[in-house]
Amino acid sequence: MRLPNGMSVAASQSEIVVGLDIGTTKVCAVVAEVDKTDGITILGVGMVPCRGLRKGIVANIDWTVRSIREAIDSAQTMAGVEIRTIYAGIGGSHVRSSGSDGIAAISGGEVTQRDVERVLEGARAIPVDADRQILHVLPREYTVDSQDGIRDPIGMSGVRLGVKVNLVTAATSCAQNVIRCAERCGLAVADVVLQPLASAEAVLSDDEKEIGVAVIDIGGGTTDILLYVDGGIAHASVIPVGGNNITSDIAAGLRTPMAEADRLKRLSGCALGRMVADDEEIEVPGVGGHLPRKTARRVLSDIIEPRVEEIFAVVRKRIEDTGLLEQLSAGVVLTGGAVLLQGMCEFGEEVLGMPVRTGMPTGIKGITQLVHGPEYAAGVGLVKYGAQLICADGSLMQGVASVPPPPRMRAQVEVDIAEVKGSGFWGWLKAAF
Repeated sequence: MRLPNGMSVAASQSEIVVGLDIGTTKVCAVVAEVDKTDGITILGVGMVPCRGLRKGIVANIDWTVRSIREAIDSAQTMAGVEIRTIYAGIGGSHVRSSGSDGIAAISGGEVTQRDVERVLEGARAIPVDADRQILHVLPREYTVDSQDGIRDPIGMSGVRLGVKVNLVTAATSCAQNVIRCAERCGLAVADVVLQPLASAEAVLSDDEKEIGVAVIDIGGGTTDILLYVDGGIAHASVIPVGGNNITSDIAAGLRTPMAEADRLKRLSGCALGRMVADDEEIEVPGVGGHLPRKTARRVLSDIIEPRVEEIFAVVRKRIEDTGLLEQLSAGVVLTGGAVLLQGMCEFGEEVLGMPVRTGMPTGIKGITQLVHGPEYAAGVGLVKYGAQLICADGSLMQGVASVPPPPRMRAQVEVDIAEVKGSGFWGWLKAAF
């Protein structure tokens, strides 16, 4: 039984967390109940098409708001809760990654959480363009005096604490547009999270992160790359090519509408032409009143294969440029809706020269059959990200509306408080100071 505010009868130790994956082709809302002892239980899912984004960036506010509202309504109806706070995903070619170092004196001779916070603040204190903001400060390793390769320095003795981090930045306008879309739906944004980071949380194991792995999230408008080496994130980048480019190629090559091209891609598409038998046929709908016609399925694969090869070739070049190719012993994990094409893993292994598998969300309970697919990885990952922030705070929050996560863990989404909160005390405070 659930109460109107979304809490169960034994709700003293549980909290509702909602992940909102705003993609180029779809909006997916995942509702889960987080319990410190019982883990993450999926309660509801809502997925609807979206036309308001272009290559991961909001291009039409009204269309995006409509899709978000439909996805949230569907998810909260299924879950039987009222959604007021969400963790939103962000992507797009505007996302960039760069390295930085920080150093701080250890107060008291023993590393405390406060020392870690200070060294991370020092690492993020680098010049950033006026139109950009820092989304994440991702530590790769810590050093205490002359000892390096430390994952968790808290409790260690020393005089000087250092850190190597990856700074993920995004265009301020893009992040604020995501927040504004959610606000217009009556939602509060607890945090804005890089989508491939969320996908990695859902599909990777600790062992894969430890020995080195690449997460390739092929969505509708972009292909996101995230590299893990020695348990930490070593690189993040975005390629402005995705599943929509494949659909456009099919529509032009077979002279069929975009909607029918997308349907053919999903139902009959194959990324590797030699996996298709010569005698297989498909029916291609006509455009502009022309009658449907029969054609060989191999023709469809011959259109898809060059584009997929291009995507994998660019991914390999990006990985080679980082110098980390030889350190990815666990290979590649594919996520995103576009990887559902038949033959993607086999083709990826040929081009990338590494083991490739399809990433499915793990570590969850409940109605898992509704999120069992690579297209749900980002939504589930956002829920797991939010759950980590809640548990890191030492207690589970009451009610659906979330309290902001602790500053040391939260992505620094620098939103104008006056714009989000409106006038009143916050407006007066900003004007005064």
